[in-house]
Amino acid sequence: MATSRHLPRPRGRLLPAGLVLLAVAAAAAVGVWLQFGERQDLDTRYRAGSAAPDRVDITASVQRVDAAARELVLRVLVTPRGGLAEAGGVSPARTLTLQTSSSIRRDLTYPAHGRIATVDVPVTLTAGSVTDYPFDAYDAALEFGAVQGGEPVPVRMTLSNNDALFSAVVDASEADGVAVFSVDLARSTSVLIFAVFMMAAMWALAIAVLIGAWFLVSRRKGLTWPALGWMAATLFALAAFRNTAPGAPPIGSLLDYIAFLWAETIIAFCLVTVAVTGMRAEARAPEPEPDAGPGGGHGP
Repeated sequence: MATSRHLPRPRGRLLPAGLVLLAVAAAAAVGVWLQFGERQDLDTRYRAGSAAPDRVDITASVQRVDAAARELVLRVLVTPRGGLAEAGGVSPARTLTLQTSSSIRRDLTYPAHGRIATVDVPVTLTAGSVTDYPFDAYDAALEFGAVQGGEPVPVRMTLSNNDALFSAVVDASEADGVAVFSVDLARSTSVLIFAVFMMAAMWALAIAVLIGAWFLVSRRKGLTWPALGWMAATLFALAAFRNTAPGAPPIGSLLDYIAFLWAETIIAFCLVTVAVTGMRAEARAPEPEPDAGPGGGHGP
């Protein structure tokens, strides 16, 4: 009777697959951790002001940061409490005016007995420049006080950030019954990571085209149309790729000077060089001789 033999299992093939799965799991875990951190930042609430029963509650949230216009949009909801309110805070008992800082274009006035609605308020940003993208950062100073019937009333304000493209660091305080917020805005971690990846990818594509062009030129290849098509496609695709940058930074930002403009210049130079050297190689190549006749001669 023939004895059976146990063949060794191909462990060499399983090891790379296991490493790939481990790398994918680690990358996914890091991504979840980063997203969780950003979600916590968006869920953070900053509070300042008085907790008196007769007060004005102000709920404000940063809806959108427009770095190019150097302003942010602040959504404000005002709710009077206690003896300052009617119908459970839907309307003020007397005319209510919110006095704001100079970075906000106007004060907010709510007539007595009128329904209070949410309003979007533009706030001017200071410091920073959008041309520093993706490392640009900005400041905003928010101050809110309240006057009702000609007399100041206490306020309590809550501030949050709803713009996922920016992270906010807020210093909240109270001064003479006024809620004061100092807001520092910077690009979020996801935007920063993606922008750095874009710059690395642009340089990688430019180097790949440069290596391909060097091989074609050094080996005196003719007009290699697939290579020329790949270089031309990369040249135009890179511009479309740059326009996908989060926040749509204008041309002339740090992203362009670090990677995009250099990558486009290198690829365009390689494309023209390969085309010119290819034409010269084609011009020097000998023409093929005509085929001989069936008998080996050249005809009568």
